[in-house]
Amino acid sequence: MTGADRLAAQFAFLNEADRLKSVLRATTLCDGSRRENSGEHSWHLALYAMVLADQAPEGVQIGRVIRMLLIHDLVEIDVGDVPIHSANGAAHASADTVAAEQRAAERIFGLLPPDQAADFRALWDEFEAAATPDAVFAKALDRVQPVMANLQSGGGTWVTYDVTYDQLQTRVGAKVARGAPAIWDWVRERAAAWFAGRGPAA
Repeated sequence: MTGADRLAAQFAFLNEADRLKSVLRATTLCDGSRRENSGEHSWHLALYAMVLADQAPEGVQIGRVIRMLLIHDLVEIDVGDVPIHSANGAAHASADTVAAEQRAAERIFGLLPPDQAADFRALWDEFEAAATPDAVFAKALDRVQPVMANLQSGGGTWVTYDVTYDQLQTRVGAKVARGAPAIWDWVRERAAAWFAGRGPAA
């Protein structure tokens, strides 16, 4: 691959990645004014990793976590966002969704020069598997960011999808607690207060 060919491949990937800004998520901005897009979500998560680095377990490499978070949702360019609390939430981790995301990863990362394609794909696979310390912490941040947006916006998707506190604990809390227990302890207290204030339906 010539230098010019390499640059052409890199810019093809970067131009394709721009489409992530058009993928709308269920979660709103913290002020509730509009839905966030997946590009904004990825940027915000990278910032979460930088700011909350002192909450990472010993040995976690924050630079790798940031890299994971910047690319983790690129597959949504093809697959879209499947909200974890929606009526179709079961599709979030279904075999069909996983297969679609694998195909998207192959296509999107395959736009890069071969060495970068392999590196990015391996990093994305590591995040998806959530088996290494870096990936577990990255997954925890990915789950907690929408919780904070919902708390700031007056309930957000919890209201939209009639989420219960038990559902939040099962779908989100367990994953956050696994990678960042102190963060979940802090957030859980505030989430519990919100659900308690919602009345019997919570």
